[in-house]
Amino acid sequence: MQVQIHTDHHIEGTEAMNQWVSSSVKEALARFSGQISRVEVHLSDENGGKKTSPENKQCMLEARLQGHPPLVVKHHAANLNQALDGAADKLVRLIDNTLGRTARV
Repeated sequence: MQVQIHTDHHIEGTEAMNQWVSSSVKEALARFSGQISRVEVHLSDENGGKKTSPENKQCMLEARLQGHPPLVVKHHAANLNQALDGAADKLVRLIDNTLGRTARV
């Protein structure tokens, strides 16, 4: 499973952050690793670094499953760690539901 990480202009994409994000995504989606070819991670600060909102960090995950259209989830939180964890949880549930529906058809 390939993990591609994208950040906006307000989040510095360091090598350490990229390793943390990549390992977190791979760990969360490990049981689906044979079915996922690529996951794109988009991290953003919606307020441009201004502290006007308690949940201004966003993580969007886009997973490419074999034989399915891309699956996309978003999660807003107070920090990037919470945003990534929340989006990963949503993506696991979405993949479970998508693969479960396919198995029942």
